Amino acid sequence: MTGAPPAARERVIFLCTHNSARSQMAEGMLRAWGEGRFDAFSAGTIQSDLRPEAVEVMREIGIDIGAQRSKAIDQLAGQSFDRLVTVCDEARESCPTLPGVTEQQHWQIDDPSAAEGDEEQRIGAFRRARDELAERVRDLVAEAGR
Repeated sequence: MTGAPPAARERVIFLCTHNSARSQMAEGMLRAWGEGRFDAFSAGTIQSDLRPEAVEVMREIGIDIGAQRSKAIDQLAGQSFDRLVTVCDEARESCPTLPGVTEQQHWQIDDPSAAEGDEEQRIGAFRRARDELAERVRDLVAEAGR
């Protein structure tokens, strides 16, 4: 059987400050919706802990990120990425140069971890961040399919 070799998968990394919610959700979405065309990663400028609220709101849309772990960007040293997406201004300003990156995007998504109020107000902030990320991840997948 002959034919063209399979297309290389695009390596995408999502970066935010703590790698606790926004970048983790985006990584999970791209893995779930990327149609096998992407290798998705996330990291933070600082390592933290995965927020349980992020896990909860992702389960609401059928994506389980509970096994993902927070990583600092230096833990991925030596790896090459095709696309870097920062999801907060602080990460964009302190982002290191990563080898191989041919496209860099910035998606300013409000930090749901900073939300105040009762439990419903706080979980609402995570849902809003999730929904905004979902729209952008779907656009990324559609754009790459053209």
